[in-house]
Amino acid sequence: MRFSIPLTALVIGATLTGCMGGGTAGSRNRSLESVHQPIVRVANYALDVEAPNGVLGPVEMRRVSDWLDAMEVAYGDTISVDDSGAFNARSARDGVAMLIARKGLLLNDHAPLTNGVIAPGSVRVVITRSTAHVPGCPDWSQRMAANFNNGTSANYGCASNANLAAMVADPTDLVSGQAGAGNDPNTATRAITTYRAATPTGAAGLGGSSTQGGSSGGGQ
Repeated sequence: MRFSIPLTALVIGATLTGCMGGGTAGSRNRSLESVHQPIVRVANYALDVEAPNGVLGPVEMRRVSDWLDAMEVAYGDTISVDDSGAFNARSARDGVAMLIARKGLLLNDHAPLTNGVIAPGSVRVVITRSTAHVPGCPDWSQRMAANFNNGTSANYGCASNANLAAMVADPTDLVSGQAGAGNDPNTATRAITTYRAATPTGAAGLGGSSTQGGSSGGGQ
């Protein structure tokens, strides 16, 4: 009995330790991929304007311009025109393209599907806006002091991914990226080539200067 009691306690303690270890290992992320990834949300905002004969009049042009300013359209927004309700609306598209060109944007060729029917003789201007954020950050739900399974912390990846989501100009690039348009090695090395080819600023030597300057006061 003197030896069986400590032995039983030791077995029970080892069993509890094994259960706790297994649960901790299951809840720890032992890879280098963060569980906190950016989530991208896409929203469409639409404005219907009258375009009789496919032309936007001065009043409707002003409406579109004021709406774009109110929506604070900027790089990362996609602007398109749904002209399915107007006949030969090329002039209306050109008018919207001119307005957004002042903001440094280009008109998208394809408009997304939106709710509601476009009235005959009208066009729909659509702003597609994407946002990205990382939910659940910061995450200090786990104590790293008790991590014996070589796993990353619960907060691992929050800083990098949250900063990336906040800084990316077009959040949809986090989903599909941009198609490659080819690489020009000359462009990549132009700055270095210019720096190496430039004449050093000290090549002509140091210019002479005199310490005997004029004095507005008395003697030397």
